[in-house]
Amino acid sequence: MTIFKSFKLITSAALFLIVAIQLPSCKNDPPDGIDSQMYEMGRSESGFIWYKNSSAQLNSSGLTGHSEPKQRTRYNMTAASVLTSEYKIMEGAVFPNGSLIVKELYKSNGNLSTLAMLYKKPDAPEADADGWVWGYFNEKGGVRASASEKGSQCRSCHSQTGAIDFNLMNLAHP
Repeated sequence: MTIFKSFKLITSAALFLIVAIQLPSCKNDPPDGIDSQMYEMGRSESGFIWYKNSSAQLNSSGLTGHSEPKQRTRYNMTAASVLTSEYKIMEGAVFPNGSLIVKELYKSNGNLSTLAMLYKKPDAPEADADGWVWGYFNEKGGVRASASEKGSQCRSCHSQTGAIDFNLMNLAHP
């Protein structure tokens, strides 16, 4: 093997290793664009209503695709407009534009792990056909699934029978 071929092979292998190491870390990059906007909107608990009017961590149900064992779900005032007097989602409701739903997912030790969000913004380029922008972030804001993916990893579970406008809280926690 010539020195040039050896150099080319070593260079190719090094480039492959750099790419292989860097790709997984992309999901922890700080958010930008709509991802950044959603993360910032969902960070504060101010101006939100908790599902069933309780901030207690609920045990995750068997209906979830999330691996964390505990969760809390909250609604901004726009989304809360379709909650009943018991703070559950009205049957057959369609969330109005501007609705923000934030699901906080917790590790078994009680520490926040993930924020999963639905934001009803039909005019956003990242919105799916139903007007939802989907966000999925680690606790420090790293993007686990970008809004540009239009909920591709989430829609199948959130579309199951009993979901109300892609929300499963009434079904999972009646």
